[in-house]
Amino acid sequence: MRIREATAADAGHLVRFINMAADDLPLHYWRKSVGPEGDPWAYGRERAARETGNFSYRNAWLAESGGEVAACLLGYAAEAEPQPVDPDTPPIFVPLLELEALAPGSWYLNVLATYEGFRGKGCGGALLAHAESVAQRAGHRDISLIAADTHREALRLYAAKGYREVARRAVVKGDWQVDAQEWILFAKPVARG
Repeated sequence: MRIREATAADAGHLVRFINMAADDLPLHYWRKSVGPEGDPWAYGRERAARETGNFSYRNAWLAESGGEVAACLLGYAAEAEPQPVDPDTPPIFVPLLELEALAPGSWYLNVLATYEGFRGKGCGGALLAHAESVAQRAGHRDISLIAADTHREALRLYAAKGYREVARRAVVKGDWQVDAQEWILFAKPVARG
């Protein structure tokens, strides 16, 4: 397995991974953003190919196995002093922003996802170790992530790697069809090198 930095050319993979990690919530949002005549996947790819912003290829790494893209890690520094949630924020995102604010200054692991054919082969564990290395080099004391309560395999992996539950928030669904009931914030101290 090889872990490499993502490039703008990887935008197609990045949008699939972020959508998998968040149970189609990104696609739901992209559809609303582009309207009935737009292409939500193209909108997502444009966002992933940007040079700046949290959801930029510059914040992502890909695991390859046998020369094929297998899994993705996307993360960045959380705000040291989170701002209150903007009242115009769509309600579906409010619980996520509230949870992110509970881990100020951490290195926030936004996406960890593996293509189905590569699951159970160590990609997630390798990318978690890589995330901790990135967080350590950047000087963060903690690493944090949010997972849905329905992502049972991921929840087992996080527990096995030393992540501890910090808080939960109810999933706000609106017209988004999802089985998840709660978002769960996890955190782990970053080992000092």
